Amino acid sequence: MSAVHTGPGLADRVLGGWLGRIAGNMLGKPVEQGEVWTRERIDRYLRRTDALPLTDYLPGPPTESEGLDLRPEWRSCVRGRVHGSCRDDDVDYAILGLDLLETHGFAFSTEQLGDLWLLRLPYRQTFTAERAAYRNLANGLKPPLTATYDNPYQGWIGALIRADVHGWTSPGAPRRAASLARKDAVLSHTGNGVYGAMWAAALISAAFTAPTVRHAVDEALTVIPASSRLARTVRRVASLHEAGLAWEDTLTTLAGETAGLGWIHTVPNAAVLTAGLLYGDGDFTSTIALTVRGGLDTDSNGATAGSVAGVLCGASAVPGQWKEPLQDTVRSAVFGFDGVRISELAERTLRLARTE
Repeated sequence: MSAVHTGPGLADRVLGGWLGRIAGNMLGKPVEQGEVWTRERIDRYLRRTDALPLTDYLPGPPTESEGLDLRPEWRSCVRGRVHGSCRDDDVDYAILGLDLLETHGFAFSTEQLGDLWLLRLPYRQTFTAERAAYRNLANGLKPPLTATYDNPYQGWIGALIRADVHGWTSPGAPRRAASLARKDAVLSHTGNGVYGAMWAAALISAAFTAPTVRHAVDEALTVIPASSRLARTVRRVASLHEAGLAWEDTLTTLAGETAGLGWIHTVPNAAVLTAGLLYGDGDFTSTIALTVRGGLDTDSNGATAGSVAGVLCGASAVPGQWKEPLQDTVRSAVFGFDGVRISELAERTLRLARTE
């Protein structure tokens, strides 16, 4: 394991990860509905509102009728109207993961995570695989049965969005990050759903030490089975990028190759995320803008891309238009955390971080 390389310090990188996750989530939230907000429709909206290239939060809708297809939370997520972060499960799970590690340390069990969900997380703020697992927990089932019983969402993106804290607390230690994310993921997911969490945690961990984003992407692939659909898809994006294909053409190719999996499945979203990271090439704004413009689960992908980019560049290099409207404040449904400071979450994460 290599030491965190020269550049931003560890504290600045951890804070960058939190800021990036929250800003990327807020950017993608208004258009989070993949079957309605396709990549083409998102770009049409941006052209209509004179927002290409995208360098700030999404502009508000030009007419009332055009606002009807946006997520109802858009009023607190569009540029000029962001005053602190709005509540979202993509941020709630990062907070819950921090609480888990503060309470039980790296030796936590999947059963302890399930107990924490029941204690801290409102049922109606869970969705898809997490809701199925929560229902199974409440009915007395134990992991791994919580992931498999009456749960058609086992390969979806929910476990991936929970993985950041395991990367932030294992900087430069992607294998340990992936191992922790796996213990978390198997509460609700199987197969590529679990691999997605392991890959994302390793990606964020590797970003602390990688000289380039491509190095982080390559290192993250080493923690999941090379023959898995997820690994094959990520490698495919990387090869098209390396061959010089345009971002749009890469996404069109991958959309064809992952057709039928659905807009919340881990695999097509990992393609959008990987493309955003590689074509964004370490630039914070380009990375989250391309990722959200890629469509599918826009707020989840924007959040993970922002976390990776924020770790790579550090909080001090996250442009002001992204971090200042957040007002260092998080809204959260996790009991005991609503209104917490982003800087406090980063400090608490840093206290847990182990680089060896």
